[in-house]
Amino acid sequence: MNKVAGAEKKHLFIHGKKVVAIEYATLYSPYSCEAIAQVAVADEKLVEAAIQSAQSGFQAISQMPAYKRASILENVVKLLGKRLDEAAEVIANEAAKPIVFARAEVSRTIETYKFAAEEAKRIHGETIPFDASPGGTGRIGYTVRKPIGVIGAITPFNFPMNLVAHKVGPAIASGNSIVLKPATQTPLSALYIAELFKEAGLPDGVLNVVTGTGSVAGEALVRDERLAMITFTGSPAVGIAIRNKAGLKRTTLELGSNAAVILDKDTNVDQVIDRHISGAFSNQGQVCISLQRIYAHEDIYEEFAEKFAAAARELKIGDPLDPDTNISALISRKETRRALEWIEEAQQNGAKLLTGGKLTADGVLEPTVMTDVDPNMKVSCQEVFAPVVILNKVRSVQEAISYVNDSRFGLQAGIYTKDIDTALFASDTLEVGAVMINDIPTFRVDHMPYGGVKESGTGREGIKYAVEEMTELKMIVWNRGE
Repeated sequence: MNKVAGAEKKHLFIHGKKVVAIEYATLYSPYSCEAIAQVAVADEKLVEAAIQSAQSGFQAISQMPAYKRASILENVVKLLGKRLDEAAEVIANEAAKPIVFARAEVSRTIETYKFAAEEAKRIHGETIPFDASPGGTGRIGYTVRKPIGVIGAITPFNFPMNLVAHKVGPAIASGNSIVLKPATQTPLSALYIAELFKEAGLPDGVLNVVTGTGSVAGEALVRDERLAMITFTGSPAVGIAIRNKAGLKRTTLELGSNAAVILDKDTNVDQVIDRHISGAFSNQGQVCISLQRIYAHEDIYEEFAEKFAAAARELKIGDPLDPDTNISALISRKETRRALEWIEEAQQNGAKLLTGGKLTADGVLEPTVMTDVDPNMKVSCQEVFAPVVILNKVRSVQEAISYVNDSRFGLQAGIYTKDIDTALFASDTLEVGAVMINDIPTFRVDHMPYGGVKESGTGREGIKYAVEEMTELKMIVWNRGE
């Protein structure tokens, strides 16, 4: 794919075919503002067609042996591996993700589908010792896991290929069909993957892609009673609305965060700077577990602040297709304006800028490091989703933990310490879904259970854990007549 692939039309993908819509919307590059494509806007009738297709697709995939489902996923792994650079350019163009990070996302997507292929072969239940109860004598029993049906998947812009894989991979591995609604700004990655699955041998109707608005396509999926589950990654406000409308459907909701790390007084600053820069500024901070808040012990605070800000200034800003670029445009000009408003609000309330806080000539927000930020300011207490980091000085780990927990979010947190008791205390008391000891909260590998507490969501992703969400436990009891 070239930098600008013309304004070619991108249609819906329903029942293995490209389906024309009545309306198309122009998709623009977040960095250059040039037209990339004309993308189909699904109406309710087209969403209905996709759901009907998924219903027929479910009949095919649910009856397919596990080894065949695994084989299809393995074929996708091979195809995507051969086209890694091409797939990375798709991401870089539609999301302005620097190409080095786009390639890393494709590599992770390949790994995610590998895990899904492996997991397809080990979906099983367990035997139950019924004779543990007097009433169970003479009976044997076991459980099996059955696919639940049509799954509606609504995915975000920040990892448009890998977060699709985290929904599509386990759904296919467990024998379910999918109607996928990608983010409005990043539909091309989803359509690219759908074509790859067709080439890999996936039966028509198992994977359907409806592009368009959340208010029409997303809403239709959430309200339709024929869907068994909605799996969503996005904002808390939308996630809460989905849960309120979904009825008895299962919901997995991966929502927001303002992830934090604690640096104890024994932290070697020089050893951790690069890791923190990566965690804070990768993908312009548009990561659910992006490092947003740093609580550094007063003994190391000044050294860390100076070196962290200096490292942030060294990041190269520019074109996402330049292999040397570290930071490029946020997903939209609207999001850029919002981030600037939050920075300005904090400054008006006494916050100081160590670096950044301004736009470059081509409209990219500089990597921004702030201190003396009131915890009630949006850049601290809400999810900034931009290259903005807050530095805080604390007197103890206990004080830092109280600040970390004073949040409506609870996805992941990290702590650096050489003291085992401190590490254990933090792992026990931090109110998050995952605690990283001697690492940043941005750590994730694709087979770990991933999800949070509070307004960070419900349910868990990570292939094995997503399969559990996407299957029904069924109990089988045999009476031997004894």
